[in-house]
Amino acid sequence: MTDTAHGARQTAAAFRAVYGAEPTGIWAAPGRVNLIGEHTDYNDGFVMPLALPHTTLAAAAPRTDGVLRLHSAGADGGVVELRLDELRPPSAGAGWAAYPAGVAWAMRAAGLPVGGADLHYTSTVPLGAGLSSSAALEVATALALDDLHGLGLPREELARLAQRAENAFVGVPCGIMDQTAAACCTAGHALFLDTRDLTRRHVPFDLAAEGLCLLVVDTRVRHQLGDGAYAERRAGCERGARALGVRALRDVPYAHLSAALDTLAGDPVVQALVRHIVTENHRVEQTVAHLDAGHPRAIGPLLTAGHASLRDDFKISCAELDLAVDTACAAGALGARMTGGGFGGSALVLVDEDAAPAVTEALYAAFAAAGHTAPRIFPAVPGPGAHRLAV
Repeated sequence: MTDTAHGARQTAAAFRAVYGAEPTGIWAAPGRVNLIGEHTDYNDGFVMPLALPHTTLAAAAPRTDGVLRLHSAGADGGVVELRLDELRPPSAGAGWAAYPAGVAWAMRAAGLPVGGADLHYTSTVPLGAGLSSSAALEVATALALDDLHGLGLPREELARLAQRAENAFVGVPCGIMDQTAAACCTAGHALFLDTRDLTRRHVPFDLAAEGLCLLVVDTRVRHQLGDGAYAERRAGCERGARALGVRALRDVPYAHLSAALDTLAGDPVVQALVRHIVTENHRVEQTVAHLDAGHPRAIGPLLTAGHASLRDDFKISCAELDLAVDTACAAGALGARMTGGGFGGSALVLVDEDAAPAVTEALYAAFAAAGHTAPRIFPAVPGPGAHRLAV
């Protein structure tokens, strides 16, 4: 039995134990790592995530009484019971249940005929690791409700509804990248996404064929995007766009960056934010070009340059992330950078497969020497996006 099939059976059994009935189905949505393109999504820019094999599973069955019941194997407490007609944003302080409840609210607010449901969740996506456990939870819920109520929504619409849930109901002003990755990625590929119009292209990403490996280094420093720092940076980017007279920072060409920075000379904080977004969009385009040309090794320096930009201009790194990147590069990695919203979470390391053990050992040793909790390190192999599983 595969790990996925085993997980589906366990999730179905847990649903029966909690609700005393059979689930109608099991739906899965993955966590993600973002290869390149950080904080560009809410600036209408370019991103390049890939789905992880780590997933959130939702076992679900419909109800006819307008009640939404939610239960998670990974959360304290029992079943959370909510009435759909009483859901109101924002839901600050509502905990994990705000994410699936927000999805049901967003779907109903869009005029979709979504009724009640019982849902039970299990997940292997590490929480707070910058691997988008929240989007996995949202998209698994959206796909389950879509199927239960026969809506037949396209994947990009499910992603938009999940994003609206997180923006308006949970109160995190995230962009569309995480939800689109969870909904739309395909195995063996990275997703090149234009976040303005949601056009997307699946770019082959078979590192093993080139003797390479992409490691995820979960620093175990847990971050919270709802603490205001994320919103501050988004607001700063919007100020920069207004000052430059553009709809979004995506509209500032890389060739015109110097002139744009001169215009912003009186506001060095916004100037630095703009510099990161414009150069990061350029790095995404360069990464796509290298992968299309069959030169994945060439993306290593772009990853490292992206980390420096996030550390120095966006100022969202932390000591553990910097240590991971610096140690990996010194131990022979081709490149490394933090991934995710920042202030903790995970780093990515591009490395030759035969050098991966030595780089991994160097990372463990460096964290131990610095007195940090040992990181969790695992390879990132591009998996599928959201899908339904057999019960």
